[in-house]
Amino acid sequence: MPSVLPDGEPVPADGALPAHALDGAADRPLGFYLHVPYCATRCGYCDFNTYTATELRGSGGALASRDNYADVLTDEIRLARKVLGDDPRPVETVFVGGGTPTLLPAADLVRVLAAIRTEFGLADGAEITTEANPESVDPRYLAELRAGGFNRMSFGMQSARQHVLKVLDRTHTPGRPEACVAEARAAGFEHVNLDLIYGTPGESDDDWRASLDAAIAAGPDHVSAYALIVEEGTQLARRIRRGEVPMTDDDVHADRYLIADERLAAAGFSWYEVSNWATTPAGRCTHNELYWTGADWWGAGPGAHSHVGGVRWWNVKHPGAYAQALDEGRSPGAGREILTPEDRRVERILLELRLADGCPLDLLAADGARAAARAVTDGLLESGPYDEGRAVLTLRGRLLADAVVRDLVD
Repeated sequence: MPSVLPDGEPVPADGALPAHALDGAADRPLGFYLHVPYCATRCGYCDFNTYTATELRGSGGALASRDNYADVLTDEIRLARKVLGDDPRPVETVFVGGGTPTLLPAADLVRVLAAIRTEFGLADGAEITTEANPESVDPRYLAELRAGGFNRMSFGMQSARQHVLKVLDRTHTPGRPEACVAEARAAGFEHVNLDLIYGTPGESDDDWRASLDAAIAAGPDHVSAYALIVEEGTQLARRIRRGEVPMTDDDVHADRYLIADERLAAAGFSWYEVSNWATTPAGRCTHNELYWTGADWWGAGPGAHSHVGGVRWWNVKHPGAYAQALDEGRSPGAGREILTPEDRRVERILLELRLADGCPLDLLAADGARAAARAVTDGLLESGPYDEGRAVLTLRGRLLADAVVRDLVD
């Protein structure tokens, strides 16, 4: 959850949506994202809206405390029920992210999930995920989550090499994420993801191969691999600026991506989004697919973003301000934007092109259609799907996805 919020128009005090937002809602999935902004320590590369205990001390009192955070999230879930009115849709996905959600007691996460079940109902087979820091869970904690309705875990592994973890300021020990996969399986979790980061300063190709091999050997059915982005204002950015660690260039990122795709494919993983691989269609992250396909989701928590029927809004950032708004019966929304049809067309291209299914060519304007034809000739789009009316990235196209997207949205 990014730490910088965009500008936008004010959100009504009661959170009310324009009447058109729920037009056709029955045909769109509905999900919930729950943001838990607490971390034990701040990772040097992180630019998310997160807070350590030291950062919160004296800045919001009990309202900023994680001790009552489940109650505050429940208040926003009840607000969502009021705003969405008689919308009959059950919730198809719940994703708890952060921060480190598993700093909360397992009972708190289960209680918030129960609030969603009470207010909206859960669809049959609903995907219920939480992220977790490997050092923040144990077999008992995982068993409690599973018994409470969670069915998917996502562990932040990042790397198998200690010196890489040190640069990232990750506190878990090598081997612990792999052990977490085994513990999650033992607790009854069928679907488990490991998050990896490549391109950390000081990481070698062999380090990256070792991380991939360790992740694969652990037996998850999903792996996410992201290039490290050095965000301004982070500790890592300051260290690079001072010359303490080197900056990794784009060519290294490209090489690491190719290594990842080759090793994961050899292990039976298929890419379904540029940075995500799964062993089976059932192993894909359905919640993220809501984002990529423009469905509806309510984001609860400080700084969380929501989207319903072409209306996007975002909450105030600070946990204290967020809790105070709900305590006073107000929406915690800080701003919103109502997307135009052109906005939504462009966003569909931006997001769907990253998927293995690609995006329909009929979304493209004239200049974009000509760019798509050139991209096929240049080996950036697959020729077969193009002939069938879809723009699908080749492996080379995935390496240059941002540039391809820029050309197609013209």
